[in-house]
Amino acid sequence: MNATVRSVMTKRVIALKGNADFKEIAAVLSQYRVSACPVISDTGKVVGVVSEADLLYKLADANPQSGPIKLRWTLGEESKVTAVTAGQLMTSPAVTISPGVSVDEAARVMQNRRVKRLPVVGQGGKLIGIVSRADVLSIYARPDEEIRDEVVDVIIAGEFALDPDSFKVSVQSGIVTLTGPVERADIGLQLVARIRHAGGVVATRDRLSVPEAGDASGPMPALRTADDLAAKTSRASG
Repeated sequence: MNATVRSVMTKRVIALKGNADFKEIAAVLSQYRVSACPVISDTGKVVGVVSEADLLYKLADANPQSGPIKLRWTLGEESKVTAVTAGQLMTSPAVTISPGVSVDEAARVMQNRRVKRLPVVGQGGKLIGIVSRADVLSIYARPDEEIRDEVVDVIIAGEFALDPDSFKVSVQSGIVTLTGPVERADIGLQLVARIRHAGGVVATRDRLSVPEAGDASGPMPALRTADDLAAKTSRASG
């Protein structure tokens, strides 16, 4: 399961128009217990996001004393301090995301842009949902048995065309431990990397083994784990 934004987003979204006034915004945020709302145009296109932080400018700068703050109060006709509508208060342009984007990518956007939620937009930038940090983290509630089934049936047998009976796969609290032989170290590394990005996987434990280079005529080749080979490669490159 490569989880996408579509699979975790909330489809029922509370949105505001640009002409919504200050008290209406505050009432909506309080009533629906959300910390921010997308602001949309008459055609449903996302034009910005208004949040509790935007409203707090009123309280923070209610009594400016002197200096630059007072100057901003005096000159800021369109600033958030003197704003009275969603269109004036909102942060624009909004940071949005498409429904087909992976949950991993959504998490990276949130982290990089320092936002708690992303409006999900479809064709023409129209609002179709919203995804929050909680939605992104919900993939880690996936049952261990379901994760194991994907690793064995979809990834090992399907994508890598390997014999699943050759591997021991265990999953505990989202941590996948993979044990078994692979022909080449690069295959092992690719397999572990792919499993690491499966939905709900918290971490991977690589217990794969590969034949030691050398004489293949002996009764049993020496085995080394992919972790050992990766560490050796790292030391050599350093």
